Amino acid sequence: MKIHHIRNATIVVEYAGKKILVDPMLSDKGTLPAFIPSKTWSFKRNPLYDLPISKAEIVKDIDFVFVSHLHYDHWDKEAVNTLPKGIKIFVQDLADQLKIEKSGFTNVEILTENSSYGEIKLNRTKAQHGKGYILRIAGFVCGLVLKHPTEKTLYIAADTVWYEGVLEALDQYKPDIVILNGGDNQFAFGGQLVMNKEDIYEVHKAIPSATIVVSHMEGVNHHTLTRKDLKEFLNEKGITDKVNVPEDGESYIF
Repeated sequence: MKIHHIRNATIVVEYAGKKILVDPMLSDKGTLPAFIPSKTWSFKRNPLYDLPISKAEIVKDIDFVFVSHLHYDHWDKEAVNTLPKGIKIFVQDLADQLKIEKSGFTNVEILTENSSYGEIKLNRTKAQHGKGYILRIAGFVCGLVLKHPTEKTLYIAADTVWYEGVLEALDQYKPDIVILNGGDNQFAFGGQLVMNKEDIYEVHKAIPSATIVVSHMEGVNHHTLTRKDLKEFLNEKGITDKVNVPEDGESYIF
């Protein structure tokens, strides 16, 4: 398994001989609006940084796409324009399926707890994009578990905070590798939208045998947790060997 972190939540996973594109935000730096009002009152346009490699290289030889939800930092117009319209796309529900099909895509499937792609088993997992009333704005999202006899089990938690649904997925699937969306992204109201450093630590405590990769760091303007601060926290907890915080363009092989 190879995990190539691109930018924000966009990742390319090579798994059991297939290439999987996760949550593609392919826009050029600064071409999308800011999330406002952010907690830090940043009005910088998104994405905050350029892609580390070309769009053509990102989408080359992709077998299928996993779109956890349709916020524009996970599925943008540039992804719509760049991806071939016949590519396989897995989504969380009918609403997302219909919206993507309206853009011209013809091979969109709703994930279940027993989906598959060839010999790769795909399991939809619960996710909670915040806490309390902010969920009315954040909306729905799902995670994904990949299993194959020749590979370690991979859990992509997507945009979620630490809550019982994540614990259920960890207990049920016992993943070897976990991709978490960190960044502690927040608006000026409503609290966190994705995991903060304490949430990441809770995941580690729940499954200390797993290796964690933290994505969704410093990609968009409403993040409140930096890679530097997270790494310092992980060092204090003595778990830098278990939790990886990739820079844009960095890869891991497991």
